[in-house]
Amino acid sequence: MKVHSPGFLALVAEAKKRVHEIGIDEYKRLRESGEAGQLVDVREDHEWRTAHAAGAIHLSKGIIERDIETMFPDKNTKLVLYCGGGYRSALATDNLQKMGYTNLLSLDGGWRAIEASGLPLESGA
Repeated sequence: MKVHSPGFLALVAEAKKRVHEIGIDEYKRLRESGEAGQLVDVREDHEWRTAHAAGAIHLSKGIIERDIETMFPDKNTKLVLYCGGGYRSALATDNLQKMGYTNLLSLDGGWRAIEASGLPLESGA
């Protein structure tokens, strides 16, 4: 488990107060009912290339704010963001809300939860 700096953890804690987080079981329920929207992987390029959730699109935390409006001009589009464990996705979700996106979820547990869940995975770019 990665050890994060106190400043980063404080930033994430503040963001988590403003975003809607769901766990992997809730995501699976939404997926099974066809209500999950688009899964967005906000991890770094090397993490994405190693493996990612099947059907996810990749917009790393470094570029998501720059490119989100081009990929999803409708700010009501349902998006579920995930990272490695749920910290970077909370920060990205918080920023997208500030940009006017209204239907966002951050996946608590992130990639580690997806990987352990039995959901289909893909590798490569």
